[in-house]
Amino acid sequence: MTASALDDALVLHGLHVAGAFPIQPDDALPRKDGSLVLISPAEPAFWPIFTASTEYHDGQSDPMDRWSRRIGDALAQDFGALALYPFGGAPFLPFYTWALRSGRAWASPIGFLVHDTGGLFISYRMALLVPWVASPSTSPRPCDSCTDQPCANACPVGAFASGYDVTACKDHLRSPAGRDCMTQGCAARGSCPVGQGTRLPAHAAFHMRSFL
Repeated sequence: MTASALDDALVLHGLHVAGAFPIQPDDALPRKDGSLVLISPAEPAFWPIFTASTEYHDGQSDPMDRWSRRIGDALAQDFGALALYPFGGAPFLPFYTWALRSGRAWASPIGFLVHDTGGLFISYRMALLVPWVASPSTSPRPCDSCTDQPCANACPVGAFASGYDVTACKDHLRSPAGRDCMTQGCAARGSCPVGQGTRLPAHAAFHMRSFL
């Protein structure tokens, strides 16, 4: 199996490779060679595929995490890989650090990760430890050419004025004034010009409900 074959397999699930880096011998990973490949939703194709799944309709908790594990475990078996996930309880795996190492994601002005194509809506459903060596990315950090930095001022309650005020954010979301953020997604994330408009409102609302 090859990287291009993985790309083809991911398309069927509304996913894509959002970054990768070669594993170093001293990395604290179960595999000592090959690469770590970060897998993200390919939006907007991801949402209708996920919502057609058994997990979405069975009424059980954490449908997206359970869907991700099913798909990730199957991909790992097909590609001789090991699947790792950003959920499942402590100790949590360092997906933020891995994203930075991929060369395709950086810390944004509001602290959240910003991705070269996904912008501030980047999320990772899984990582695969694969047997091939990935080429490093040389993508430029989008914030460096973003003179207005709208994400820093888009939050209607200024939750990013000094770090991230989670309490102010959640209080706003629970209030009538927070309806737009609840139904359309985080205003700060949505203001990023990179990947703008690719996340469907229903997908954004799903995550906002999970956040609360």
